[in-house]
Amino acid sequence: MTSGPPSGKPISLAQACARLRFRHLQFLDILGQTRNLRLTAEQMHITQPAATKILMDIEEILESRLFERLPRGMQPSELGLFTLRYAADSLAGHRKFVEEFNALRQGGHGHLSVGAITGSAAHILTAAVAEIQRLRPLLVLKVLEQSSDQLLAWLAERKIDLMIGRFTDDAQKTQFHYERLSSEPLLMVGGASHPLRGARGLTITELSR
Repeated sequence: MTSGPPSGKPISLAQACARLRFRHLQFLDILGQTRNLRLTAEQMHITQPAATKILMDIEEILESRLFERLPRGMQPSELGLFTLRYAADSLAGHRKFVEEFNALRQGGHGHLSVGAITGSAAHILTAAVAEIQRLRPLLVLKVLEQSSDQLLAWLAERKIDLMIGRFTDDAQKTQFHYERLSSEPLLMVGGASHPLRGARGLTITELSR
């Protein structure tokens, strides 16, 4: 295959997406994680030539080269990375639909996934869970405990609906809607023989030393 886009009659992106099947999205999601056609084929229980054919079909549909074939793996292009995000979002939406549909069919009333950090947010989460269970007793509620950086990644991937945690980068404030819940006191602890023991009114500069 040449380095240029596959030949064919130009189509709109909407038409191209309509031609992508669920199996195509599954394939892209797995290949995006493994970056290896052999491993992708194994996880999809198909042969490696069949996996190569699926990738070629996808690139023909989108009329773009999505991956560079390297000796030891597959490197997504910029368009490939964009397509991988689309596939991941689509599959996440599908999983959420299935979970909520099953919950509603079994007499539930919606589904909510909440991520939370440990420590200071515990009392907020406990009170919130008790209140929402009182107001929505049929709501299926899932709580996941992790660090803020992992929760932010899950939130971006729509694997959770909301989180209680901290931003790890100021740029994230433009990516998500957020509300400040509380301030968090911090304590600095030193040894009993530390030279600053008993000192008052210390500055950040003094503490940093």
